[in-house]
Amino acid sequence: MGTHVIKMPDIGEGIAEVELSQWHVKVGDLVVEDQVLADVMTDKAMVDIPSPVHGKVIALGGQPGEVMAVGSVLISIEVEGAGNLKESAAPAPVKEAPVAPKVEAAVESKPAAAAAPRPAAVCQGPMVAREADERPLASPAVRKHALDLGIQLRLVRGTGPAGRVLHEDLETYLAQGQSNASAPAAAAYAQRNDEEQIQVIGMRRKIAQRMQDATQRAAHFSYVEEIDVTAIEELRAHLNEKHGASRGKLTLLPFLVRALVVALRDFPQMNARYDDEEQVITRLGAVHVGVATQSDVGLMVPVVRHAEARSLWDSAAEISRLANAARNGKASRDELSGSTITLTSLGALGGIVSTPVLNLPEVAIVGVNKIVERPMVVKGQVVIRKMMNLSSSFDHRVVDGMDAALFIQAIRGLLEQPATLFVE
Repeated sequence: MGTHVIKMPDIGEGIAEVELSQWHVKVGDLVVEDQVLADVMTDKAMVDIPSPVHGKVIALGGQPGEVMAVGSVLISIEVEGAGNLKESAAPAPVKEAPVAPKVEAAVESKPAAAAAPRPAAVCQGPMVAREADERPLASPAVRKHALDLGIQLRLVRGTGPAGRVLHEDLETYLAQGQSNASAPAAAAYAQRNDEEQIQVIGMRRKIAQRMQDATQRAAHFSYVEEIDVTAIEELRAHLNEKHGASRGKLTLLPFLVRALVVALRDFPQMNARYDDEEQVITRLGAVHVGVATQSDVGLMVPVVRHAEARSLWDSAAEISRLANAARNGKASRDELSGSTITLTSLGALGGIVSTPVLNLPEVAIVGVNKIVERPMVVKGQVVIRKMMNLSSSFDHRVVDGMDAALFIQAIRGLLEQPATLFVE
């Protein structure tokens, strides 16, 4: 028997160290070639580290949350033969993802029964007794799913990172025959005195660092504008009815992307990056729109490249593809970087007003709030209109307040008169 030592790989882009985010194996586990051993976090994405050999794990080189230098020992595996204890080539990562693979995924073994599968993530008990005002971690999609199913999220045990409730947890809850009606009131409102410490590591730590860095470095200011989206919603419904079956359904997002592209022609200072160390503003002709997307482990920003050259349906297809890739853990580093301006939306949960945090080094981010029907006075008559707010933030070091207001008002004009989106 010999020992095969796997070192922290050189992921490229001049990265000298990475954060060990999660182990998928433990000492004593049998592993097979290509099995994912660990997730490591770079500045841009999560990277899976696979095993190049069959064998047994005999030592782990670090703990989740530890920052490790490229070339340091990551894991040692006992193998048949001499192994490579003296020399170890770092294996090339075979898959990149903005989220860690779900722990319930079983390991697919090449030789039959060569490795024990990872245990499935199962609910530890029938339900969780949270305080009535305690808000469990969950994505907007999971919250809506729970609402549709009539499930109180605070009663569901989360098996995701940091106790986040996943779609699978809702299914487990239902499969166990739990319901709001059958949940014992005493258990649901039981007094609690327990405490839980959750280490901020991996993607959550990167998000926290980026948000803190953005608020400390940039001079944020926000501007909110109300928009009548009745006409654009009528156009969207018409296009979906006429072309939805052949070209795909349109959401509001591709119209917003188109409005950004057109408005930026007159406000190029918004489509820019600011290097505050070199004191240089770089304005870009290409419009690479970052679309903020919620995943089970946090906020991802996949990038719709060259939005200026895309049709409505092309933008819609790319937004959908990137969003699914981010949520499913398949978005690459290139797909998560390089944006020049960001669009962020909470969809139906968008609230009335928000104050988005800039995605540095960008200087503008446009936030979309939910659409509501309200009585409005139009030409002296009270009519019902679909209204929506844009809550946008800017870097005051680069963007003046008046320019920001004019930029958002230009977007407003384009959306309220949707034909102007396509007039060249």
